[in-house]
Amino acid sequence: MGLRRSAPQLSDVRLLGATDVRRIAEQIGLRPTKQRGQNFVVDANTVRRIVRTSGVGAGDVVVEVGPGLGSLTLALLEIAQDVVAVEIDPVLAAQLPATVAELAPGRELHLVEADAMRVESLPLEPTALVANLPYNVSVPVLLHLLQTFPSIRSGLVMVQSEVAHRLAAGPGSRVYGVPSVKAAWYADLELAGTIGRTVFWPAPNVDSALVAFRRHEEPGDEALRQATFAVVDAAFAQRRKTLRAALANLAGSPARAEEVLRAAGVDPQSRGEQLTVDDFARVAARFDA
Repeated sequence: MGLRRSAPQLSDVRLLGATDVRRIAEQIGLRPTKQRGQNFVVDANTVRRIVRTSGVGAGDVVVEVGPGLGSLTLALLEIAQDVVAVEIDPVLAAQLPATVAELAPGRELHLVEADAMRVESLPLEPTALVANLPYNVSVPVLLHLLQTFPSIRSGLVMVQSEVAHRLAAGPGSRVYGVPSVKAAWYADLELAGTIGRTVFWPAPNVDSALVAFRRHEEPGDEALRQATFAVVDAAFAQRRKTLRAALANLAGSPARAEEVLRAAGVDPQSRGEQLTVDDFARVAARFDA
């Protein structure tokens, strides 16, 4: 929408407050649903904090998933060169351009009405991801976007606090698991703060947290990624089992699993929670050796 323009000034955009959110929701007959994880941020300071923490700048093309009524979208439009908003809800998708036109006139919003889990292309090549991800599908959406759009170099996502700790966990942590390892294939992740329940409408029943990430070189090609993820899934399916036992079905037998693990330099008596993503990649590579 509109022509490309120079970096905007903060005063150009008016952010949504609680009154605005409820007014727009009433206008379009919206009743937030748990099925789609619809909890809308109603505090301008919170969305500005999210954008500031994300580190996005005037040269970035930011993809946002689940823009909802536009609270974070408007804050991103204050700073970023372009914002690509992916919204699955047709009612919300229909309203967002009008909200942007009213409160951020002249800004470059590219709206994609689609399921983020199925998006394979975008109108612009994104350089960053900043989003309040739908909590019920946050990990699959994050992994899909990192896999599908290698141009995304960094970002910040708001997710359920429990999920945030899993994503940012390292080997040896009690919450280290499948999300931790799979996300680590693509990027370095770290906790970047907490978000109180009172800044949402309606208030969620869970705590929220921010996870920042920066992409790094992946441990291997697509074939190795798929093989590694299969090993990761097997290793954590019964996380208290040793890897020799946990990988027995995948390898064909416990003895073959032990052979593969030893060839990869991994103790067969260790458990999945002790391995880094690079360790898992070495194990996966030995399956085909």
